[in-house]
Amino acid sequence: MTPNTMLGCGRLPAIGKRCHELRIVDENLTWRIVFRTDEDAILILEVFAKKTAKTSKSVIEICKKRARRYDDEIS
Repeated sequence: MTPNTMLGCGRLPAIGKRCHELRIVDENLTWRIVFRTDEDAILILEVFAKKTAKTSKSVIEICKKRARRYDDEIS
């Protein structure tokens, strides 16, 4: 990582419980890694370059769908 890279983290209750985003501000782009913490795993739901102030509904829906699919497969 370059010295100019900044990290941040925030909760995403719109996606579900225990869902968060890691924000990575790089020289040219701002990246987001959306993840959920479970008791025995960290589920990476989406990684994307952030281009607007608000997370799009399509990203939120994709994340919800992936979390549901994971839950269905492990139960």
